[in-house]
Amino acid sequence: MFEFLSLILPCIYFLLPAHIVNIAASLSKKIKPLMKLEIPIDFGRQYKGYPIFGSHKTWRGLFSGIVVGMSVALLQSWLYQFEVFKNISLVDYREINIFLFGFLMSFGALFGDIIFAFFKRRKNVKPGASWVPFDQINYVIGAFLFLVPYFEMQSLNSIIGLKIWLIVFILTPILHVFGNHLGYWLGFQKNRF
Repeated sequence: MFEFLSLILPCIYFLLPAHIVNIAASLSKKIKPLMKLEIPIDFGRQYKGYPIFGSHKTWRGLFSGIVVGMSVALLQSWLYQFEVFKNISLVDYREINIFLFGFLMSFGALFGDIIFAFFKRRKNVKPGASWVPFDQINYVIGAFLFLVPYFEMQSLNSIIGLKIWLIVFILTPILHVFGNHLGYWLGFQKNRF
């Protein structure tokens, strides 16, 4: 139990770029220059009478999410020089390609969100409506799918192994609910979980 508790902060910190991308995609609605990218990723097309992903999954959100997620990874890399951040880091940010790591985590998180939006549309679940537990873990699944092959190539699997991913999967729904409530109270979310 103590080991689990001692890994909570490192797990949150490790997955910070993935946690931030969905927030960034939502907040980017407020940035006027990005409104030119307010184009649905599926270009408004349908599959079997339903939107492929939905009009709310836009190029604006994808682009801004990747940029912000990569920026957070770069910040983590810079912060690694300080002992307090080195102590909570699960990876040695000096030993990895931080641009590739940041991109894979950010794109993977958004990919997971977009793919689950496809299935959400098939189930006729409206955009913004809760789809438990998938809304809470879709971006972790996406990040997992993109990072595991990268970790295997970099021989980092021993550090970021199954135990870490299990803790991340347990923590993520809790953080999602907290973030959802915070976003609702701050006026960024229309619905509260």
